[in-house]
Amino acid sequence: MSYKFKQILEKIAREKAPGPAPTFSALHLLQAMELVAEKPVGRTKLSEELNIGEGVARTLITRLKEAGLISTSKVGCSLTTRGRKLLEEYRKLVAKQVRIEKCELMNAKYNFAILIKNRGHKVKTGMEQRDAAVKIGAKWAVTIVFKDGRLTIPMVSEDFLRDYPKTAEQVAKLMQPEENDVIIISGADSPDVARHGVTAAAWTLLDDC
Repeated sequence: MSYKFKQILEKIAREKAPGPAPTFSALHLLQAMELVAEKPVGRTKLSEELNIGEGVARTLITRLKEAGLISTSKVGCSLTTRGRKLLEEYRKLVAKQVRIEKCELMNAKYNFAILIKNRGHKVKTGMEQRDAAVKIGAKWAVTIVFKDGRLTIPMVSEDFLRDYPKTAEQVAKLMQPEENDVIIISGADSPDVARHGVTAAAWTLLDDC
């Protein structure tokens, strides 16, 4: 299956236009689409939720509208049919994102776990995912692969359940992974940073093949 959403959103984020370069990323575009998928959202609300200026939010909305992913009206921005299909494609791959109460692997106030389907073969050492989360502001990120019927952490643990039983039991129950699935846990001192960190970490695994 070809996953085009990452390519499309990164292309939109890179596009050059008159005036200053936009200060938003493909992840901001993704977050905006997830917000307007729930209900129509105006520019001010998007600006607040994405932590960007209203001028940047205006440019972001314009880019998404020009790409045919959102429409605008007096009540705010909404996803188009194309936008919904693109978001559904993402959600088929990134199937779950949940908060976990405690994590033996890191000392952070808030921890979020995310499930990426059938992407275990894309994981090398887990450092790329950790670096992506830390760049967002997270304290750390741990990448876990469900391989040969058990949870493993590359370079750290061949048996996650044995070595970190409390976290492993919680994660397995919440995420219910299948063979070759990936779970990433990211922690931070704010829930938004932890959530955005784990999304950034997952983004590194979303290329084709």
